[in-house]
Amino acid sequence: MRPIWKEDPSPAYQAIKALILGGFALVIVVPILVVISTSLASDKDIIDAGGYVLWPSHPTFKAYQTLFSGGLMGRAILVSVFVTIVGTAIALAVTIALAYATSRPVLFGRPVLLMVLFTLLFAPGIIPMFLVVKQLGLLDSLWSLILPGALGAFNFVVLRTFFMNVPGELLESARIDGASDFTILRRIIMPLSKAVIAVVGLFYAVGFWNAFFNALLYLNDTSKWPVQVILRTYVLQGKSLSADQLGVHPPPQPQSLQMAVVVVALVPIAMVYPFLQRHFTKGVITGAVKG
Repeated sequence: MRPIWKEDPSPAYQAIKALILGGFALVIVVPILVVISTSLASDKDIIDAGGYVLWPSHPTFKAYQTLFSGGLMGRAILVSVFVTIVGTAIALAVTIALAYATSRPVLFGRPVLLMVLFTLLFAPGIIPMFLVVKQLGLLDSLWSLILPGALGAFNFVVLRTFFMNVPGELLESARIDGASDFTILRRIIMPLSKAVIAVVGLFYAVGFWNAFFNALLYLNDTSKWPVQVILRTYVLQGKSLSADQLGVHPPPQPQSLQMAVVVVALVPIAMVYPFLQRHFTKGVITGAVKG
C-alpha cells in the first residue's frame, strides 16, 4: 500500500483546491485590474461608476498624458532610476566586501562580527540620522537617498552565510597560486554567488525604488522628488498637485490620475523581476541561514 502522500488526489479535493486557489487569484488580480482600468477610464466612465472602474467603456490615455506633459513625473522617474541603479550598485559593493571580510577567519573575528551586527540591527533613530546627514552636507542631495541605505543587516547576513559555505580548500588552493583576497573575491567567490547576489540586488533595488521617507526628510526641492513621493503626495492628499504643476488644463478625474501614478510607480520595478526570477528561489535557499 502506497503512503497517503503518494496517492492520486480525488476529484473533490482537486475541485476544492482549484476553488481556493481561484479565490486567492481573484483577490490579487481584481485590485490590479481596477487600478489599471481606472487609470485608462474616461471622465464619463468614472462619473458613471461613481469612482473606480472595473472595465472602462471608453479607454483613454489622458491621465498618462497629463502626468508626463508637465515634466514633474518625468523628472521623478529619472530620479528614481538614478537612485535605484546607483544605490543598488553601491549597496552591493559594500555588502559583498563586508560579507566576504567577516566570513574569513580573522583576528578577533567574533567581536568584530558582533560589532557590525549591533550597529546594523539597532538603528540610531530619525533625529540622529538627520543630524548626521546634515553634518555631511547631504541635505537636498540625491546622495541622502542612497548612502543611509547602503547596507542592510538581512542582506549582509545572507551573503556572509553563503560565503562561509564556499569550500575552504578552493580558497586555499587559490592562495597557494598567489591569488590575493581581491582576486579570490572577484574570480572565485562572486562567480559562485551569482544567484544569491542577484536576489540581494533585487532586494536592494526594490527598497531604493519604493523608499520615500528619506526623501520627505532630506529633500526640500520638489524637482528632486522620486516617484514614490509623487505617489504618496497625490494618492494620500488627493488634489495636492495642482493643474499648474501637472501642466494640463483641465486635469482628468482625480481617481484616474491617482491610479495612473500607481501604475507608473509599479511597472518599472515589476519589469525587473522576471529577469531575476530564475535566480530567486535558488538564491534564497542557498543563502539562507542554516541552523
